[in-house]
Amino acid sequence: MKKILLAVSIIVSIGLIAGCSKKTNESKEQSQQQNLGPGASAIPNAVAGIHWTVPQGWTAQPKQQMRAATYKVPSPKEGVEPGDCGVFYFGNGQGGTVEDNLKRWISQFENGGKHEFSSTDINNLKVTTVQIVGTYLAPSGAMMESTDKKPNYRLLGAIVEAPQGMVFFKFTGPAQTVEASEPGFNQLVNSLSKD
Repeated sequence: MKKILLAVSIIVSIGLIAGCSKKTNESKEQSQQQNLGPGASAIPNAVAGIHWTVPQGWTAQPKQQMRAATYKVPSPKEGVEPGDCGVFYFGNGQGGTVEDNLKRWISQFENGGKHEFSSTDINNLKVTTVQIVGTYLAPSGAMMESTDKKPNYRLLGAIVEAPQGMVFFKFTGPAQTVEASEPGFNQLVNSLSKD
């Protein structure tokens, strides 16, 4: 009889421990999801109902204000500055139209730089891409004012009409860095798909 009571006690104890552990894990997951921000997903490299694959060699950077993600893009050789790829999501219905953002990016180059853009469909997502070459005015801060002139710079951009609103991918850097990593950026854009 004592053996049976002991066995029942052990089984009940294991059940209670497992239940507590499960609740703790669920609480952690809910807490993490609540801290991800608007439109965020528990899926890595995802926001606003879409996800993507990060190119090999690109490294995720700490969270920055107004960015869903930031990647440091490696320099092709010593003495050349690395690139920066920011992913922006401001919320459903926020961030302006495709045209507004194309104009804004063009205005970030002296005299508009040399630019071209096109629209395509990738995995049932409408994506508008842009590339600009010229002297980058290096906008930063809340008012996005020019902080410096950077000649021979390049921008590759993609504006994605995601299920939960516009998502903006903006890759900037010296022309050499951007040219070397253009295949990686194209790979990222082509990997875009709905969650």
